Order: sequence, then C-alpha cells, then structure tokens
Amino acid sequence: MSALFVDGIGQLVTSAGDRAGGAEAALGIVADACVLCEGDTVVYAGPRGGLDPERIPTDAVRLDAGGRLVTPGFVDPHTHIAFAGDRSAEFAERCAGATYLEILERGGGILATVRATRAADEAELVRLCRMRLAHLLHRGVTTVEVKSGYGLSTPEELKLLRAIRRAAAEFPGQVVATLLGAHALPPEMREDRARYVSLVCEEMIPAVAEAGLARYVDVFVERGAFTGADARRIARAGAGHGLPLRLHVDQLSAGGGAELAADLGAVSADHLEQVSEAGIRALAEAGVCAGLLPTATLYAGLDRYAPGRALADAGVVLTLGTNWNPGSANSDNHALALGLACLKNGLTPAEALLAATDGAARSLALAPRTGRLAPGARADLVLHTVSDYRTLAYELAMDHVETVVAGGQVAVRRTPPSLPGASTGRSD
Repeated sequence: MSALFVDGIGQLVTSAGDRAGGAEAALGIVADACVLCEGDTVVYAGPRGGLDPERIPTDAVRLDAGGRLVTPGFVDPHTHIAFAGDRSAEFAERCAGATYLEILERGGGILATVRATRAADEAELVRLCRMRLAHLLHRGVTTVEVKSGYGLSTPEELKLLRAIRRAAAEFPGQVVATLLGAHALPPEMREDRARYVSLVCEEMIPAVAEAGLARYVDVFVERGAFTGADARRIARAGAGHGLPLRLHVDQLSAGGGAELAADLGAVSADHLEQVSEAGIRALAEAGVCAGLLPTATLYAGLDRYAPGRALADAGVVLTLGTNWNPGSANSDNHALALGLACLKNGLTPAEALLAATDGAARSLALAPRTGRLAPGARADLVLHTVSDYRTLAYELAMDHVETVVAGGQVAVRRTPPSLPGASTGRSD
C-alpha cells in the first residue's frame, strides 16, 4: 500500500473540530503538524510530536510543507460544468446594457447552451467535463458535484450524465452527479410545462435511476421556470427512485423556496438571495443545508446576496460553491467564492472555509470521510503557499494552491511564482 507523509505543516486545518464551539473551533486548527496517509485514507493528522516516527513507512512519499498551510481538499457542491458552446457574445451584450430577458427572447440564454449541448456528441462532452474538472482540481477542489440540465429531454440528459460519469472515471477526486432535468423548459415544450414535468417524473427520472447515473435530483424553482407544485411532483418521483432532492430556490424572487425545501426534506437549498426570515427558520428547523453561491450573484449583477450571516446565526449548515456555469457564473475561481462569502455573504473566514469543506461534504452525504483531515477520512488535501487560513479569503481571488493530493496521490504540484533570480519563498 502506498503511503504519503506531509511534514512541516505550520497550520493544519482539519475541519474536524467541535461545531458547538463555533466555526474556528470546528476548523480544528493544529499548529506544527503533520499528516500521514496510507492508500486513500488519512491515518494521522495532528501535532508532529504525536506521531511515532516508526509508523511512517520507509517508502512513503514525503512532502515538506515548509511551515505553510494545509487544508482538506475543497468540496464544490454546486456546478453546471457539463455543457457545450460559448456565450461570450451575450456577455458583451449584457455589458452594453441588454437584459437577460431580451437575450432570452431572441433565443439566447440557457436555450443557446441547450442547442450547443444537444449538438455535441458524447465524446466532446466528456472532453469538456474532463477539462473543467482539471481546472477545479488545480484550484484545490477534490470533490465536485456536477449537474446535468442542458439536455432537457430524456436521451439528452442521459447523454450528459454518461459524459459526467466517463469524465469522473479519469478524475483523481470524487464526482457526484445530479439530474437537473427541471432546469428550464425545452424549446419544444415551452408552452406546456405540465407535460414536460410529467416527462421528467414518468420517463426521465426512472431512466436515470435505472442506469445509476445520478445520486440526486434537482429543480430550479423560480418565476418563468418551475413552480413549487412542480417541485413536489419531481421530489416524489425522485424519492420513489432513490434520488434525494436538491433545490435552486429564492434566487431572483422571494417565492417561499426555502420553506418549500424544508417541507420537502431537501438535502440542500441553494442560492437564497431572496430568502425570508421565515425561510431561514424553516431551514434551521428542518436541517436543510444552505448553499451560498456568491460568484453567481456577482456575475449576474444582482443587488442582493444571500444572507449568510443570518443563516449562520440561525444554526443552518452552510455550503459554498462556485456554481460554474456558462451563463451566470462562468468562473472556476474557488478562491473568489471564499472571499465573496466573507465580503458579501457576511461570513468570517473560518465560516467560509468550513462551508467549503465539511459543510459542503455534509450536503453531499460524504461526511465525515470527505471534507476533513482526520483518521479514517479520505486523503484529499491542499498545501497552500500561505501560512494562515484567513489569507485565502483576505487575498481576494488569488491562487494560493501549490500541491493537491487526491485519494492519497499527488495530483497537482506547482512551483510558487517568484521574480527571476529571487527566492521562491514568500513572506506572509
């Protein structure tokens, strides 16, 4: 069995501390630490003095952290990276003053991506998913949730989910697939939402479940998309086929989406820019995770960010993701999400990092093995170029990833940037 030993860690974030003591306590920070992994599992993570040197295999791969920061691999619980096409021309139109509705009425927006994705063959979609997963890995993300949703027919959604599975087979981390057949109405059924919802419930979900292509089902609940009643039908169909519910809610309008998520027992309610106080209480009481996606709020030009401070104070388990998609958050920059969570959602750096590790893993039913560095956890970790976890959010959108370990294997190794002729070290 292969072994990996990371020594000389100045600050180790385990994300395995006691949540009852607050976010910083939950980060379980250890100074002057080391981590020992055997195979794909952590067997020790703690003070250097607490590990018997005899436990370290002589043939272990050794990494010297040089006094820097090590965290769990990031968990991105909300992405839409399975798509084809390019909407940069629309982006330019929006920057020049065109509204999303105007673009949509001309056949653009999500429908443009649907056309391009339908036109792409499965091999091309595999290539695109593989490329985007690699981008996220280089950002320190070792677990990725990937949604379908740009096929909007049973054959096309199956094609997307097969592409996700094939790309995942080559990814050193973990990929969790979600069926988002209820992302938008397909152009051929734009005037018959009830018929399309019936297709999702009676044809699409059974076909996806039979093929074992998804772990979750998701619905975009919003004006112009799907209603709460639609979500209830889809939730029942998903539950009947072993697919728990995730929801996009309260993003553009206050539609009681959080209350709906609580009532339906959803695993996660994501976006939440327009969530109400009653919705926050409902999420807390029902134990539904709240997914913060501030990059999308910024990119879409929305005025209101999800109230992360109020959600955290209410005791809701928070998650943090990129929401990488071609329309409203075309960015792989996980560091940007960390910073915006603090600047715009009102979180502390500790809360943001916890949401990006243990919180996100909880929402994907992968905790405690994922999102933590503790004995028995999966050996996913990131060695950063800085020495304090707070710097990850403070230095906004800056890439501090040096080494990424996924499943106990070094997957990314980079040399920190430096001036010609200068030392490669940096002062923090």
